[in-house]
Amino acid sequence: MFSDIRDKPRLNHADILQLNFIRSPGHFYFRRHHRAGLRSHIMAVLDPEGVKREKEGIEREGVTWFPKAKPLKMLRIFRTRFDRLEDAKYELDCVKMVEKYLGPTMARSSEFLVDYEMHGKYETLLCGLQEYVEGEILDPWGSLDKHSLWALFCRMADRDSVQTDDRIREKEAQIDWAENVRKRALRALAQIRKMVAEARFIPDLAGVGNLLLTRSGEMKLVDINNISRVSCEATILCDDKGYPVCDKSVEALSLLEQKLLGCSLNKMDPVYGVFLDPGRMKEVRALEKIFHRSMGPAGSSYPVS
Repeated sequence: MFSDIRDKPRLNHADILQLNFIRSPGHFYFRRHHRAGLRSHIMAVLDPEGVKREKEGIEREGVTWFPKAKPLKMLRIFRTRFDRLEDAKYELDCVKMVEKYLGPTMARSSEFLVDYEMHGKYETLLCGLQEYVEGEILDPWGSLDKHSLWALFCRMADRDSVQTDDRIREKEAQIDWAENVRKRALRALAQIRKMVAEARFIPDLAGVGNLLLTRSGEMKLVDINNISRVSCEATILCDDKGYPVCDKSVEALSLLEQKLLGCSLNKMDPVYGVFLDPGRMKEVRALEKIFHRSMGPAGSSYPVS
């Protein structure tokens, strides 16, 4: 008997076609994305013709190429079970709030609720059809100097087989690229700070792969399913998986401001002064260790401090 998809560790094309709200056979091919998260199944929505070219290859100037099929969209299926419809609507409201503040900094997504049929009963399931963002992971805890940023650009250029004059003027290009990233990051991080200050919420900036850097130098938030309330109380709040996501996201924001914008840490800041207190950060690291032990290999969705 077909088990609940929310409990499955991974899904494939056949699993998606068995869903009562997906047209079968349909016009698309679904493939599990390698950045599947703890809270959502993430499936790449592919053109079957692109999948065919990937498997069979195409002839180009006497050489057979096997171009990887690029997703048209990303389908997210939320794992959370909702006791009430209001709980599901709250999640939708959180996404709308992030969209209001971050706009182009987040991957555009159309969230929707469906009646998921299982064993003759229906339950509310939250899904999202999100734009596909191609880029390299932007790690707040990693090196983000001009050489590291240039390495990210080169990986993207090599993947796209792009040859540019930047290769010839590499030293100048490194400076230009880093400056371009910083200018765009200035706007993006300002919007996140605005959301923290006004709405008292922050998106998950700590998860591995939640932030991507595109070839144009834009910073993109691609995981919008773990929005946490920012509370400056002494109690350290953890999400439903036991991860101190709010504290770690504030830390990630401070690291991005320091490394990309060259800002010094302001201990008088009303948010940083609370969340980046050495004693509190020590407690957060202890909670992180407990989380990683409880999750096992799945805990790799978050970095180990």
